[in-house]
Amino acid sequence: MTDAPHDSADSTPTPDPAGDLESLVPVWLTVPDIAERLGLRLADVRRLIEDRELLSHRVGERRVVSVPAGFVDDEGPLPALKGTFTVLTDGGMTDVEVIRWLHTVDETLPTSGTPLDAIHAGFKTEVRRRAMEEAF
Repeated sequence: MTDAPHDSADSTPTPDPAGDLESLVPVWLTVPDIAERLGLRLADVRRLIEDRELLSHRVGERRVVSVPAGFVDDEGPLPALKGTFTVLTDGGMTDVEVIRWLHTVDETLPTSGTPLDAIHAGFKTEVRRRAMEEAF
């Protein structure tokens, strides 16, 4: 006897698209962490997230809104990220997929690390080119 294919109405759990995201990102910062680090009000940090200067995800047991630490430096959100976020989301990626893509090692990049490492090293144009290829 073979199993019949499952239809979309069955109760089979679907895989969590955020699956390994919490472990893939080395350090997460909460909204209060970012506010303290940058000397901003909590509302200002939330605005950065709303304006998509930063992408966030709910992490941990308490599902706290957090941002990958690599998305900010001592000055604020990395300026190169907003355009990269836009290219990838315009191409159909979700925020979870964008965060995962930026944190996944790509040995073919000039830095032989993640796209985020390449942005930190000054290779914004190369990362955006790859983001356009990935997205479209």
